[in-house]
Amino acid sequence: MIDTKIIKSPSAGTLEILRHRQAKPEVKEDEDNIANAAAVGLVQGKLIDMIVASDIAEKAVGVTVMDVRGSCPQNMIMLAIYGDTASVEDAIKTINSKIV
Repeated sequence: MIDTKIIKSPSAGTLEILRHRQAKPEVKEDEDNIANAAAVGLVQGKLIDMIVASDIAEKAVGVTVMDVRGSCPQNMIMLAIYGDTASVEDAIKTINSKIV
């Protein structure tokens, strides 16, 4: 089972929280796409599902996928999917339809 949410027009503070929780905050090549994201999709689930979700999202046009660090005792992980609203919505919709 996975949980998904979409934040449209994320605040600067929300983007900063996510940036600090990225598994690799020093990654620069996607910095502009992340800083200027019109939407952020959040996907949380088991590791196997998150790897598949990442692959699905990265095949969607116009999104950047980042792993978000957490301290969940159930070994759940979370992905942040950055991009324009339509692309993020499409990526989340596709993830929800393909991961059962």
